[in-house]
Amino acid sequence: MAVFDAHLHVVDPRFPLVANDGFVPAPFSVDDYRARVAGLDVRGGAVVAGSFHGTDPRWLLDALARLGEGFVGVAQLPADAGDEEILALDRAGVRALRFTLRRGGRLDERLARRAWELAGWHTELYVDARELPDVALPAVVVDHLGLSRAGLPALLAAVERGWRVKATGFSRGDLDVPAALRAIAAVDPGALLFGTDLPGTRAPEPFRDADLDLVRDIAGERALWDNAAAVYRVGS
Repeated sequence: MAVFDAHLHVVDPRFPLVANDGFVPAPFSVDDYRARVAGLDVRGGAVVAGSFHGTDPRWLLDALARLGEGFVGVAQLPADAGDEEILALDRAGVRALRFTLRRGGRLDERLARRAWELAGWHTELYVDARELPDVALPAVVVDHLGLSRAGLPALLAAVERGWRVKATGFSRGDLDVPAALRAIAAVDPGALLFGTDLPGTRAPEPFRDADLDLVRDIAGERALWDNAAAVYRVGS
């Protein structure tokens, strides 16, 4: 079955990289990504801005042009990003705005609402679920299963309110991953979005092909394409 990879990174040293806590990732090109997922039937995905990308979207536009049809972007932008910049990025394939609370960032609700109202972008949060913000944004996706076992009850409560969760980065937190996947799917089978998190920068263990099989076995094939394609507004 076709796979939508809801969370991948491209690290292109042709564009500026920003050290975060002294960390700058090794290069990981579009060609590197395609080689790694060859055989997985990946036909689309979301290229996600990491903390090391800062707020300059030029690398993202280049990556989307190289990846082509089926791939969309998740940007990080400064609070003063203009309306026309957001609309231009939307025309180029950006579909969401990310806030990396886990890496020292903060949620700018005003910007998130403006991006939703202008372009229909949802908000993505890299955050420990123990620290989920109490906000009423129209559409929110939480990265990496919310990271923490202790935060799972709060994450499930958010799923009940319509938030979605990326089944990604399994080694990044302390969760019992199969149990967390089952719990989320039990609340809302449409909430889980599979992603590889490639290249797995700073993750103790990067993506394994078996991770895809685990998500499919627990959440069904819809978690591999349909759920994310709906969120990112990508056709089948």
